[in-house]
Amino acid sequence: QVQLVESGGGLVQAGGSLRLSCAASGRTVSYLSMGWFRQAPGKEREVVVAIGWGGTNPYYKESVEGRFTISRDIAKNTMYLQMNSLKPEDTANYYCAATKRTIPRTGPYEYDYWGQGTQVSVSS
Repeated sequence: QVQLVESGGGLVQAGGSLRLSCAASGRTVSYLSMGWFRQAPGKEREVVVAIGWGGTNPYYKESVEGRFTISRDIAKNTMYLQMNSLKPEDTANYYCAATKRTIPRTGPYEYDYWGQGTQVSVSS
């Protein structure tokens, strides 16, 4: 059983930065496809970024490309999302997700394991 615990959310002004962390247990992140999703009030959960096994084939939502960067620390079995140049429209609850499938997935229904979520709020 894979367990995911997010941290790092908070309130930041537009143009600021945050780094989210997702600590995994039960399986090494090298053998998980993982992603960050977000959900704003009244909206569907959407993929922000996803990577496959070994950190391959990264996928970025167009609106975050160039501002957000996904990375992993194998020794800590943790995935990160560095978010720069944040905008008010980035405000949402952010979720870490994982699946044992080998290639990255963009649909939330394709993920088997989820963290509890962490709130990111960007003020204008």
